[in-house]
Amino acid sequence: MAILQFMSCGLPSTAVPTSIHCDHMIVGERGTDVDLPASITGNKEVFDFLESAAKKYGIEFWPPGAGIIHQTVLETYAAPGLMMLGTDSHTPNAGGLGAIAIGVGGADAVDAMVDAPWELKAPRILGVRLEGSLNGWATPKDVIMKLAGLLTVRGGTGSIIEYHGPGIETLSCTGMATCANMVQHEAAATAATIASSPDSSNLLQADAGAEYDEVVTIDLSALEPHINGPFTPDLSTPLSRFGDAVKVNQWPESFGAGLIGSCTNSSYEDMTRAENLVKQASAAGLEPKARFFITPGSEQIRATLARDSILDTFSLAGGTVLANACGPCIGQWKRTDDVSPGESNAILTSYNRNFKGRNDGNPATMNFLASPEIVTAMSYAGSTTFNPLTDSLPTPSGTLFRFSPPQGSELPSAGFAQGSPDFCPSAGLPSPSQPVLISPTSDRLAVLEPFDPFPNHELQGLRVIYKVKGQCTTDTISAAGPWLKYKGHLPNISANTLVGAINAATGEMNVAYDHFEPGIPKSGIPELAAKWKQQGKEWLVVAEDNYGEGSAREHAALQPRYLGCRVVLAKSFARIHETNLKKQGVVPLTFADKETYEAIDAGDEVSTAGLLEMLKGGGKGEVELKVKKRAGEEKAFAVKHTISQTQAEFILAGSALNLLAKIGLAKSV
Repeated sequence: MAILQFMSCGLPSTAVPTSIHCDHMIVGERGTDVDLPASITGNKEVFDFLESAAKKYGIEFWPPGAGIIHQTVLETYAAPGLMMLGTDSHTPNAGGLGAIAIGVGGADAVDAMVDAPWELKAPRILGVRLEGSLNGWATPKDVIMKLAGLLTVRGGTGSIIEYHGPGIETLSCTGMATCANMVQHEAAATAATIASSPDSSNLLQADAGAEYDEVVTIDLSALEPHINGPFTPDLSTPLSRFGDAVKVNQWPESFGAGLIGSCTNSSYEDMTRAENLVKQASAAGLEPKARFFITPGSEQIRATLARDSILDTFSLAGGTVLANACGPCIGQWKRTDDVSPGESNAILTSYNRNFKGRNDGNPATMNFLASPEIVTAMSYAGSTTFNPLTDSLPTPSGTLFRFSPPQGSELPSAGFAQGSPDFCPSAGLPSPSQPVLISPTSDRLAVLEPFDPFPNHELQGLRVIYKVKGQCTTDTISAAGPWLKYKGHLPNISANTLVGAINAATGEMNVAYDHFEPGIPKSGIPELAAKWKQQGKEWLVVAEDNYGEGSAREHAALQPRYLGCRVVLAKSFARIHETNLKKQGVVPLTFADKETYEAIDAGDEVSTAGLLEMLKGGGKGEVELKVKKRAGEEKAFAVKHTISQTQAEFILAGSALNLLAKIGLAKSV
């Protein structure tokens, strides 16, 4: 979608170095040798489009199978002091090597690609002081798992997190990347030089005397493994108390699959520690009770693991090695076990997100997040109440086996293997004569049509299409899984808009009522939105806190806009999504008083007062909403916004793309 938006700006090449990574549409099922060719064939049209666009505009192209973008970036692009934008919320992974890497929406990336200003509201700075050193089973993953529990998923909104303190010295680069998420070659020598530089030029440590808006201290020496979930990454439980939590909450006491890897935990260090546990269990004659899947983070990691016989260890133990791609982490997982749709079940993963339906499309699947080490060890029990630190397993010989703390290697002693040259990136040199491959009859790709500009009057008669109850993530707004194949076709993917949203009035999922029709017919949300779009009726959504948390899915803003959404009114927003909405011409507003959420319902009509003046004033001014209830009663209440001058210009133009296209045209002339 970022490429489709860039194309609309009419420039011959990108203004800054840019790369494309094809990691999202590789289905995990039977193993890389089968899955990768099948996925390349099934998505050939999309991959050909991306490769042709990369050649035309001078963008480096990493082909499918090359690896997960975040591991690839850490290996190839990250450097101390580098500033980087990435169209994914896990872009901060590059912070493991001292980069300031920021996850953004596709339209934000296009700002940089066309040499337009990119802006960010000045963030709060949250300091996380690490003391002591990790030992035993504790891992960098447990640092971020504990922190998520302390701060909640809303705690990092509008903030940059800087880890500091003596504990930093004990963590590896990839360990710090894991912390930054939820270098190898010549860069390693450069990083070592920077690390020993004076404070004033040392980009690998916090500035001396740095002050923070808030400080959280974590003692690594006392840190124990944590398991987070289900259904949210901030429900954090220490491993020693997890078995009891399983019983109290009546979570499944067995789990069917353990999956390790992902952009968060796919390093050589992660994999060698997991392999150490597999070797311990295999020596005792044990096999995993849960199905066991392994995802290398990149071709470099895969090739190195293969050379050092680590992948053989996993395979001989019954594990399935998947392709170097996101796979099950983002819904590209074709389960072949006997779990039925809607059936409650549990899985354990070392991934970063565990929202409902994210991994396998089943909203009843409970994904518990843990370190690769804990996932691996617990897979041999197949039990969520098993504690590998204290519990034993019976062996075929009749003895009892208990795991020893895992050991691994930060870096391979023989250096990294390069892997297949087929996975090397193309050169970033523009080729203006290269055609961009989009079939006019495609159901996977569609050239973007510009959105209408903001009207020269206040918004009148907006219909409240839905009042959302509880968590509303980007997965809720734009479901992943099988829908990902339509990411380049806005009309088609819009058919999944808000299908995971819970109706605040009825408790139903994806059931909307048209209060403006006789008999109040009900339908799915996207169906009602499409009907109103055809009738020329615009609408808004009402929601609770942290609306749009999750991965930086551009479509979660594009789809509602395409279907006629003008306003999203929420108690609060996740940062990236709030910006994405503005970029697409949708006005994000928050209640001045959160209790006012109770005063507005689906089927109400809303008009704005002061909105047009505020937008024309570059974000300055107060806004009020006037609500006409279904029974005829009228109410008015104040709302807040965070719209800047530039963002006001985006909304007035209809979208950032409309404005950037004008800028691109002016520059080309």
